[in-house]
Amino acid sequence: MRFDVLTLFPEIIDSYCSVSIMKRAEEKEVFTVNTINPRDYTENKHKKVDDTPYGGGAGMVLMPQPYVDAYDSVEKLSNSITVMLSPQGEQLNEQVVLDLANYDQIILLCGHYEGFDERIREIIKPREISIGDFVLTGGELPALCLIDAVSRKLEGTLGKIESAHDDSFANGLLEYPQYTKPRNFRGYEVPEVLLNGNHKDINEFRLAKQLERTKQRRPDLYKKYTKK
Repeated sequence: MRFDVLTLFPEIIDSYCSVSIMKRAEEKEVFTVNTINPRDYTENKHKKVDDTPYGGGAGMVLMPQPYVDAYDSVEKLSNSITVMLSPQGEQLNEQVVLDLANYDQIILLCGHYEGFDERIREIIKPREISIGDFVLTGGELPALCLIDAVSRKLEGTLGKIESAHDDSFANGLLEYPQYTKPRNFRGYEVPEVLLNGNHKDINEFRLAKQLERTKQRRPDLYKKYTKK
């Protein structure tokens, strides 16, 4: 898997991907993360990548020339998809993550300021994805959310790929409660069923807790799951 990220702030992407699980997965060549700065492609002598909006209004708009030229500079693999991080896009969820994990290359467009000149969308024709109904300063945090979520689906990122199978949303439900040592902490005990070694009982307990927690916290997911 290759992630190519168009961003005005490559250090944000690079710093996150240089630690912990992401770093180890890159070192094992499970995936690579490359950053491309549109500022390096601007034809403006002052290295500007934004300007005031036609028609008036507050803020600045990202100019098409630096972004489209930066995008054109990226070598495209045959099994590739381009994603624009945008609050106007479809919601990022488990199904979208699984779909994206089937590609060999994901090119990510990170915006800033008042957003993209519309011609960037019209020329590049990206798939637009949002991480929620709120607005952030830039697209780097959403891009990292997407990279992190997709990379977890790739063999070799986690110590055991089975770890991802137990995540919230993996089976349409929220994750069951987890416990580790000590057995008693400030009077709170680990449930006895988790200590008896009976995997059938443990699986039944965990599923029951998933259903209970999902019904309480995400009734929309619970309703969808029980209708299957």
